[in-house]
Parts: sequence; structure tokens; C-alpha cells
Amino acid sequence: MKRIIISILLCISANGFAQLIQFGPQVSYNITSPISDDFSSKSAGTGMGIGGFARVNLLSFYGQAEIGYVKSKFNVSQTGISETEYELTGTDATILAGLKVVPLGKLGNVRVFAGYNWKSYSNVKVNTNINYIDIERNNSSILGGVGVDIWKLTFDYRYLAGFTDLDPSGRKLRTAVSNFSLGYKFL
Repeated sequence: MKRIIISILLCISANGFAQLIQFGPQVSYNITSPISDDFSSKSAGTGMGIGGFARVNLLSFYGQAEIGYVKSKFNVSQTGISETEYELTGTDATILAGLKVVPLGKLGNVRVFAGYNWKSYSNVKVNTNINYIDIERNNSSILGGVGVDIWKLTFDYRYLAGFTDLDPSGRKLRTAVSNFSLGYKFL
């Protein structure tokens, strides 16, 4: 009898724990746009990311941490002087807090969130027709977005506004990223 009661209590607590903490893998697609007044022409580029997330749910609120590996591309040019293509890859870490605004019952919910993102570029490829341009290897951004949880899937859109100046030569260069991600919750 004790074993039956203990088994029932373990099943109930495991179900409650699964609602409290969720984790899983995620993939993302991003569009990186350079922001600068020091270049005559700028163009966005695309990239991909892969990583994982862990979420702690507290009623309608939640906190989420993510870690992954991301690739970003973009171009800047100065008319008649040079064109520079950037390809940046490295570690991507995000912390966010959110609110579940539209409950969809057992199916899922609609969420809004805000947070902080930090990228550490371990591999920087710069293609230019003039001189090599050094780049800041750490990039910080604030972010905001919306997401939908349907069953075990998570769909997110987030906008990351970079506030780190990536060009240490004196010109101003920041990034703005539109990010679309798909995740799968194991719990």
C-alpha cells in the first residue's frame, strides 16, 4: 500500500514539476541589419542559430535562459572607397522575462517578453576590398518579442537592438536583428 501511495505522489509531483520547468532545443533564423550613419550603403544579411532553452513558469509569468551558437551576416560600404562583408559566428546567450497574455488551455498560450542578449563572436570573417577592419567581439542587445506555445512547440519572434559599437576605429556600427525561432519542449 505504501508503494502505491508513494507512486501516486511521485506521478503528481512529476506532473507539477513538468509544468514548472521546461527545457529543450531550438533553432533560429535571423536577419541582421547594420545601423550606422558613417557608411553610405548598408545591407542586411541572414544567418542561422542552434541552441537550447530552459524556462521556469510561475502562473502567468515566466523566465527563460537560452544558450546557443549563431551566425550573422551583413554588408557596409563607402561609395567609391570600399565594401565590407561581415560574417560573424559565436556564442549567443539570452535571458528574458515574459507574460502569458492569451491562454489557449491545454493547447498552449500566447506570450510577450523582453530581455537581454549577449553575443561573443569567436570567428570573424571580414571580406573587404581595402584594409582589414577590426571588429568588437562582444555584442550586447536588448530585446522584445512575442511567442506562441502550441503543444510542445514554441514559436518566437524577437527584435534585438544592439547597443555595442562594433567598429573600434571611431565609426559607429551597431546591429538590429529580427529573429525567428522554433523550439521543442521535452517537458
